[in-house]
Amino acid sequence: MPQMPEMKPFQITAKIISNKNIKNNYFEIVLLAPQIARNALPGQFVNIKTSEGFEPLLRRPLSIHRIGRQSRVASLESKEGKEIIMLYEVLGKGTQILSQRMQGEFLDVIGPLGNGFNCYPLSAIRYPPILIAGGMGTAPLVFLAERLVHSPQSIVHRKPLVLIGARSESHILCEKEFKELGCEVKIATDDGSRGFKGYVSSLLTEILSTVNCQPSTIYACGPKLLLKEISRISLEQNIPAQLSLESHMACGIGACMGCVIKVKSKKAKGKIDDEYKRVCKEGPVFEAREIAWE
Repeated sequence: MPQMPEMKPFQITAKIISNKNIKNNYFEIVLLAPQIARNALPGQFVNIKTSEGFEPLLRRPLSIHRIGRQSRVASLESKEGKEIIMLYEVLGKGTQILSQRMQGEFLDVIGPLGNGFNCYPLSAIRYPPILIAGGMGTAPLVFLAERLVHSPQSIVHRKPLVLIGARSESHILCEKEFKELGCEVKIATDDGSRGFKGYVSSLLTEILSTVNCQPSTIYACGPKLLLKEISRISLEQNIPAQLSLESHMACGIGACMGCVIKVKSKKAKGKIDDEYKRVCKEGPVFEAREIAWE
């Protein structure tokens, strides 16, 4: 996958505009961060210092969910967005502390970081893309859907199909946001409480079996097992796929080598060996065909 032009990230003190619980243990935080907002691309992330002390020591990486708030369509087109919006789930000490930070407080933030999605103009493709989200994987895909739909080259009848996977109905995220963009949305829940009963990868297989479904590209974000299955399906069906990987990160800037994954690399005489790339630097978005799944 082509790398984005190297751009030095900003380290800023960002004011918290809001930080609210949206459902269960899921939160939405909005930060005033114009430098990051102007330069962020779908699939990139920020690294946030959740407390003012040394505990926890490591920052928390959060995907950029949206840019702007009241006029996010305008902000995408005019680069005037000043706010960055992130979703996160309270899972450990760092996110627990973050959930308690209040409006008007300030956070130390580094971003935008990483290599994001390659957004093909919808007018340049014959069939619409499919966006697949598992759990918190919805977070960066809303930003991506906005960019695809509101690109000056996009046209109405090629809006994306979005597949959302969740444990149950109460864990479904961002359905409303995707529908507001005009996307067709299909739901899969593990327990069958809403939509298709089963994994979202099984829903994808069912959709691809229909005669009229020929997606141009698959974009996906979610747990490793889901992305591994999406990768397998995309390769079998010969459909290009871009996958945003989740990983534990220490530095977030590629220095510590703590988030490496195996990728395929063609060597001399046609032999394919494994090498490693950093999720925080060369990723988090990778082409499905380059990942050497374990």
